[in-house]
Amino acid sequence: MSRPGRHHAGTRASGAAAGGRARRRRLRARGDRRGVALVMVLGAITVLTVFLTELQEETSTELSAALADRDALRAEYYAKSAVNLSRMLIAAEPSVSAAIGPMLGMLGMKDVQVPVWKFTDMFLGPFNAQLVEPGAEPPPAPAGEGSAAGKNLGLTGGGRFELKIVDEDSKININRAADDLAIPDQLAVAGQLFGLMAPAQYNPLFEERDGDGQFSDRMTICSALIDWADPGDQLFNCDQQSNGQGSTGAEDNIYQTLGLAYQRKNAPYDSLDELRLVRGMSDDFWATFIEPDPGDPDKRVLTVWGKRKQGINVVSASPQALIALTCSPNMVDVATTPLCNDPNQMTAFLTVASLVQGMTGGLLFPSAGDYVAAMTQKEGQSMGSMLGQQLKAMGVEPVKFKQSLKAMQSQKLIGNKTTFLSIYADGIVPGNKRETRVRVHAVLDLTGAEKLGSSTSTGTGTGGGTGAGTGTGGAGGSSGAVTGSSPGGSCAGVQPGDYENCIRSNPAGTIVYYRIE
Repeated sequence: MSRPGRHHAGTRASGAAAGGRARRRRLRARGDRRGVALVMVLGAITVLTVFLTELQEETSTELSAALADRDALRAEYYAKSAVNLSRMLIAAEPSVSAAIGPMLGMLGMKDVQVPVWKFTDMFLGPFNAQLVEPGAEPPPAPAGEGSAAGKNLGLTGGGRFELKIVDEDSKININRAADDLAIPDQLAVAGQLFGLMAPAQYNPLFEERDGDGQFSDRMTICSALIDWADPGDQLFNCDQQSNGQGSTGAEDNIYQTLGLAYQRKNAPYDSLDELRLVRGMSDDFWATFIEPDPGDPDKRVLTVWGKRKQGINVVSASPQALIALTCSPNMVDVATTPLCNDPNQMTAFLTVASLVQGMTGGLLFPSAGDYVAAMTQKEGQSMGSMLGQQLKAMGVEPVKFKQSLKAMQSQKLIGNKTTFLSIYADGIVPGNKRETRVRVHAVLDLTGAEKLGSSTSTGTGTGGGTGAGTGTGGAGGSSGAVTGSSPGGSCAGVQPGDYENCIRSNPAGTIVYYRIE
């Protein structure tokens, strides 16, 4: 006979055990679910982290690009402002020269063109000073910049500009040879190029392979530079002992033989970079004669801008350009001139000329006559004679020119006027970890530019008649008077032969080349 109490106790025990097992199963299931949730949460955090990182990088990149574009635009307009200010300064040169001309005449310097563009820091410094933003505390002003508080002076935004104005007429103008009918001009350029490359210290430049893998001597490179712009079909020979014109066939065959994908241009150079295309042009030649110092374009010896029929401006020419001019076969007998053959005398001349230019702000000779007096070491009280005595003291022997000063001027071998100027304006905007620079290179043609404030100009029409134009820069032709009401005047109705003079009548000159880097 069974006992009910014991039965119920066993039932309760088995039920409790079953309940415990069920509870443990539920706990294990709940624990499994908590692990999945943890994995899901960690995965979601990982995805969000990657997304936010990508978003941050993309946003930072876009922000940096936007800041770079903003700074580049600001720097560009700083540079453009510097170009405009330079044109204003250059336009004032005739007035400045006329004002101090009598004083210079008392010193024996007549008809001197005062190069005001050599003193841009002095004249344009107030425009480059920093203005204080409204509500900001002004920083301590450096000496000499108090004028930045003046009206319409100074710059805002923390940027600045750097300015360099270069006289292109003081360099060897290769485009002067861009006329196969003007053999004297081609021979003049050839002689100047030969005088530039002739010194013995440049021999290694012509003993290595050039950019085309060829061996090119001095005469080859000189002829190639002239042939590029020469519209003729025959090779030009830089050898002064020949008739100056080759007869070895069309020069285009040489470029095709070298495997180049272009031919010579048969037209004047448009920019200095175009010189890179000329056969025989190597990096060493470029760094020695064309761009010896990229940071100082005033050291450049060659140019492609300038008046065709104008000699090298000896007033502001660099010492190296003066040696090239003096040692041209058109000027002296190179073989018997020690300055053209003795490196020691060249070094002494470069030292004295550089020292004088450094003290005078870039001027060396007030006139072409002073240049001749200095090189021939003529005794006298002129500045050229005094410089000649300094050269003599340094051991530089006098130069014997083949022609008189008047003959050299008539042949346009030397000059003392500036008509083409290169303006190198750098706009600079400083940043947190970088500095944004934009350069504007503008070439200014002052040919036909009127004196600042002039109200009339005259011109001659193609029909032979003359007329007067009224306005800031009007020009007259054979049809009668022309009236202009805006700066530069109106060129409507001007005869074709006078149109160029009309558009060049701006006192600030005409921009013939403009490049933003």
